[in-house]
Amino acid sequence: MKRILVTGGAGFIGSHLCTRLVQEGNDVICLDNFFTGSKRNIIHLVGNPLFEIIRQDVIQPYYAEVDEIYNLACPASPIHYQYNRIKTIKTSVMGAINMLGLAKRTKAKILQASTSEVYGDPAIHPQVESYWGNVNPIGDRSCYDEGKRCAETLFMDYHSQNNVRIKIIRIFNTYGPRMSEGDGRVVSNFILQALRGQDITIYGDGSQTRSFQYVDDLVEAMIRMMATDDSFTGPVNIGNPHEFTMIELANKVIKLTGSKSKIIFEPLPKDDPKQRRPDIHLAQKMLDDWSPNIQLDEGLKKTIDYFRRFVD
Repeated sequence: MKRILVTGGAGFIGSHLCTRLVQEGNDVICLDNFFTGSKRNIIHLVGNPLFEIIRQDVIQPYYAEVDEIYNLACPASPIHYQYNRIKTIKTSVMGAINMLGLAKRTKAKILQASTSEVYGDPAIHPQVESYWGNVNPIGDRSCYDEGKRCAETLFMDYHSQNNVRIKIIRIFNTYGPRMSEGDGRVVSNFILQALRGQDITIYGDGSQTRSFQYVDDLVEAMIRMMATDDSFTGPVNIGNPHEFTMIELANKVIKLTGSKSKIIFEPLPKDDPKQRRPDIHLAQKMLDDWSPNIQLDEGLKKTIDYFRRFVD
């Protein structure tokens, strides 16, 4: 049994990670301020003697004796991270400092949930870990993009200067049950619009692409990454390399929901990436031949079934 701290543990991804870690017999501490996380996501774990919830903001120092830390705390959708941009970048930077300090003191291994957004609007395709990115440092998305980039810097500096045992993963678009209904992400947007019979809104002309990873595949990769030898720090891309246009995604959702929704087009938000697809060769090599198992149609069906309960 390991004692494991998951910051942002009541969020979409964090709740799935907590569930998996508890199922494997670990003592799990979920730290969350419930800004974007939800008690509904972890209610099934409440009462389990291996699970405890701490309501606290990662910006504030936290003290506990732990073996591993998964640092997931940060709003991850544009609607949420642009709501309070200063708070968002504080969460990434000060949260990383606090958790790295905890890892240094306890000699815990710590994993940073970074993001494909560190690549910005990429000038190379697909994106490889050695690419430094094309990011606007003063744009609408900068609080998130640059906050995550700075967190990666902090992780590498704590590793090189203080020998903290670090892992960095860059998460590409992830979807699945427990996504927030109002987070503005494309998969949840399209599904809810289709289930409600509303027009499906595509921003831009719909030719921009994304690669969609089901949450269970991500959790598997995170656990494998944490288990790698200390000499391997990352960063490593975690995502599904199959690429789809927004129009293709919208049509899949319409078909799988049986909806009569029409597709409408709105202007593309500023700094929105035109392409996003991970090169996962490093993950396949270093994470025990990891590859995503759940492809888009199967994952969408599971996600649609989850969202049906919220639609009258």
